[in-house]
Amino acid sequence: MIDYGLKDRVIFITGGGSGIGRAIALLAARGGARVAVADAVAERATQVAAELRDLGMQAMGELLDVRDSQTCDNVVARVEEQLGPLDGMVACAGISPPSAATDMGDETWSRCLDVNLTGMFRSIRPVGQRMVQRKRGAIVTISSVDGLGGHAGRAHYSASKHGVIGLTRALAIEWGRHGVRVNSVAPGVVDTPLLRANIPPDHLQYAMLDRIPMGRLARAEEQAGPTLFLLSDAASYLTGSVMTVDGGTSAGYFTRWNGADLGSRALLEAGAYGEPQ
Repeated sequence: MIDYGLKDRVIFITGGGSGIGRAIALLAARGGARVAVADAVAERATQVAAELRDLGMQAMGELLDVRDSQTCDNVVARVEEQLGPLDGMVACAGISPPSAATDMGDETWSRCLDVNLTGMFRSIRPVGQRMVQRKRGAIVTISSVDGLGGHAGRAHYSASKHGVIGLTRALAIEWGRHGVRVNSVAPGVVDTPLLRANIPPDHLQYAMLDRIPMGRLARAEEQAGPTLFLLSDAASYLTGSVMTVDGGTSAGYFTRWNGADLGSRALLEAGAYGEPQ
């Protein structure tokens, strides 16, 4: 296992009860960090915290709706009381309910923006206030490749993730002189049971996998490593950056067949490309 140098550091993770957030929490704890897991579902937060304690680390689970400013303030205060001053935060809480733009109601739009963008700011603000006072700290937001481009059926999600990247860069500029770094990780498609249950197999094979140069989906753990790197001292001069962790999906515009040059008749006739992996 890679040592990210986070032993005994205190890390706060929103949306830490499942998926990418849970993977980040586990990897941080295995590296010796003290971790606070917050989630909108209390049982998930407490379950992950118990997993971390089973690893022999200090950990706590908190119920948190990031849309509620006062609750965000209270949770951050409790985390620092129990675990100590925060060294790092990962803002991972988010939702992505699909809806065609022509049929999208105000409530669907507002809820997605309220959780993914406004809620992210509300959960980061009390952490940033403390880090700015102490003149140190690192924050990582979890955006998406949908924050770099559009996605049909997810206008609200894409708009929120573009906003996350803008928020990340603005905070990096504002807090940089105070010794606080703010960066973002933009995942591509991550392999989860929920994704497998909701994406038609043909679309997964012939659209998603077809357009990923690495030819496979990401594991949640593969988003955790880059996130911990951005929290670590190895990234001490990185702020305002967006690390795209998508297997090469966003590297080009005409990607097909895991990166094969299907537009080159000469290469095709020469048999340069076989079946996609």
